[in-house]
Amino acid sequence: MPRQHLAQIGIPGSVPPPADDDGHSAGGARRGYPRPLLRRDDWISLNGAWEFALDPRADWCSPVDARFDRTIEVPFAPETPRSGVGETGFFKACWYRRQVDVPELEPSERLILHFGAVDYVARVWVDGGFAGEHEGGYTPFSLDITELTRGRKSVTIVVQAHDDPGDLAKPRGKQDWKLEPHSIWYPRTTGIWQTVWIERVPRMHVEYVRWTPNLERWEIAVEVRVANAPVEGARVGVRLRVGDMTIANDQYTVVAGEVHRRITLSDPGIDDFRNELLWCPERPTLIDADIVLYDRSGETIDRVKSYTALRSVAVRGDRFLLNGRAYVLRMVLDQGYWDESGITAPDDDALRRDVELTKQMGFNGARKHQKIEDPRYLYWADRLGLLVWEEMPSAYRHTRKSIDRLARQWLEAIRRDISHPCIIAWVPFNESWGVPNLPDNPNERHYVQALYHLTRSMDYTRPVIGNDGWESVATDIIGIHDYDPSPERIARRYFAHDVVPKLLKRERPGGRALVLDPSVSHETAIVLSEFGGIAVAPTSSGDNGGTWGYSACRTPEELAERYTRLMTVINSLELLAGFCYTQFADTYQEANGLLRADRTPKFPLQQMAAATQGVPFVGPNVTPSSLSDGGLSDMPALADMPGLADMGAPR
Repeated sequence: MPRQHLAQIGIPGSVPPPADDDGHSAGGARRGYPRPLLRRDDWISLNGAWEFALDPRADWCSPVDARFDRTIEVPFAPETPRSGVGETGFFKACWYRRQVDVPELEPSERLILHFGAVDYVARVWVDGGFAGEHEGGYTPFSLDITELTRGRKSVTIVVQAHDDPGDLAKPRGKQDWKLEPHSIWYPRTTGIWQTVWIERVPRMHVEYVRWTPNLERWEIAVEVRVANAPVEGARVGVRLRVGDMTIANDQYTVVAGEVHRRITLSDPGIDDFRNELLWCPERPTLIDADIVLYDRSGETIDRVKSYTALRSVAVRGDRFLLNGRAYVLRMVLDQGYWDESGITAPDDDALRRDVELTKQMGFNGARKHQKIEDPRYLYWADRLGLLVWEEMPSAYRHTRKSIDRLARQWLEAIRRDISHPCIIAWVPFNESWGVPNLPDNPNERHYVQALYHLTRSMDYTRPVIGNDGWESVATDIIGIHDYDPSPERIARRYFAHDVVPKLLKRERPGGRALVLDPSVSHETAIVLSEFGGIAVAPTSSGDNGGTWGYSACRTPEELAERYTRLMTVINSLELLAGFCYTQFADTYQEANGLLRADRTPKFPLQQMAAATQGVPFVGPNVTPSSLSDGGLSDMPALADMPGLADMGAPR
């Protein structure tokens, strides 16, 4: 991308992400603005110390029943050390209580209480009055508490979180149903695990923004929903800017509480700078948006900030396309856990660091596995340039209740994240979890097919992988999970395009048929979406003293050698549209990460990046001394890594 053109439109040749000055502290940990796609200045974080009580059998029904006997550090789940509670046993419910100062409200203002995520059913009271409830452990909800706080300087907020540890019919992802974590399942998460905050808004205010880019028409569609809009007269102003240059600035009439408009970027002629606005991992150019709500007299009522990007994703034949060009997906499976804080990042810097590390390891994407990730991770992926597959946490039973729960919560997740440029695929099911009898049960097949088509109807701009791993019945990409430890067998299995009919019909890398729908084309893109899983263990056994992996080696040096040999084969397989290595970091007993649980690399990042990208490594050999800091002290700048400029380019 020509630097002189970027400079002409106000973008420096190398774009550092802007400083995020919206962080609020909780116990000294900056968490960042919790809803990055719709930002206001007037908000108050409620993270920090809350009174807390365990309710093991869920005996208590109201706040007056609860016996608060300790404190907890929100937003960390009570199972984690960072919460200050560290209760890892079985309990069905827990309670939170905090006194909160109420900001003074004008007669036309409302006070909204927001929860980023509470697992699993949350019920909320304010000064004894019931404010509302929400079901679903991975999606946000908001409550208008204006009338419960009107005329008061402070109120007491009480939250009950009900989360039966034995309920397998709810979306729970990697949360173990056994007392102690085993195999590939991890400690449970109960209660509040994302930011809690209050926000003062006008009675008529912007409550939702959605962006949809269209590169074929050089358009950006915007949808704005306005709460409590009048019958007529309200208008929404939208200003789009890149660097110092405004690329659109207009106003639109609010009709039935909504605005739906397509903003066209004008064709400048032969020297089309619009191409330089395209978002990709190598240059993640974002378009900032200022949205202003006006009443019928033209007075400003509400003002929010957002952002979007120009980019397209598609599958054409057997290739994945980014911005209309074939692009090889080089992803890593990321569980999104930390030893001390569970599925809650220690702070916002930890989320940013995970994105940075993923790129430094040579990957251009992450498959966030069995978790709807904190929006702050997606914010940093947008800003720093990392592709993301979003995957719904699984339920493990197939019942009418599980169908209703998962479908409803999956739609909530899509609505929350649909405008993030980094997200390039939706994955409603993984490895037939929750639908264990797909080959023989038509009801289960209809369920997977229905969610595939429902997801496509919600978002036609991204591919959907109906059931990742095997037993595809409706999909845009065939995802294959293959943990064969032999690079030679991997090479033979996937070596050429003409093996695809046999591969789809006869091969069973995970003991399951890869495709159940005979109409799935042999030309469908194939991604090796799980493989590797090499643990470092003192013996060659994959299950050694509580250390688990799909295969194992004895030393970091051996891991480096095996990873390089495996990735040399994977990068040579032209049949594949991409891959996803297992995994990013050690997660509790599952020690098959390229990084340790504390995010220190097991061998130097530069060597790791070269192997990931299939390019020769030029640098020092792996030695124990070089691993003391994972080689971080010797890391070159990201742009100087061998082959990084071509990361994701067609083979």
